[in-house]
Amino acid sequence: MTGRAPAGPAVERKGPGVPKKIVTVLMVALAVVGAAYKTVLAGPRDAGAAPKLEGSVYVLPKEFLVNLSDGRYAKFAVAVVLPEAPEAESESTPPEGYGPLAEEAVIRNVVVDVVGASTGEALITVRGR
Repeated sequence: MTGRAPAGPAVERKGPGVPKKIVTVLMVALAVVGAAYKTVLAGPRDAGAAPKLEGSVYVLPKEFLVNLSDGRYAKFAVAVVLPEAPEAESESTPPEGYGPLAEEAVIRNVVVDVVGASTGEALITVRGR
């Protein structure tokens, strides 16, 4: 014999313990407080970080649908980086689907000419895009 007591049934301890309901309520309350802190009180992380692009990004509002040189077509959107954001002219309203950028028609023409001369195989690759 090794001097140890024989293993018997597990002994259930009763005494001053914390009920499961209280633990559950505390865990839920902690989760709510943590979520509130993260979304409302913490603020943005990169408040002092420098922007990745110099200038303003202008997304052309109308999508492109271009016939490619190999008989396929491509549908895509275009954004350009400008030194400053374009301002809408109050005198004239642009045609439907166009934005306030005066040079938008020229940009659309260049994009259609360049992409239209490409093939679908060339545009699939990362370098082609």
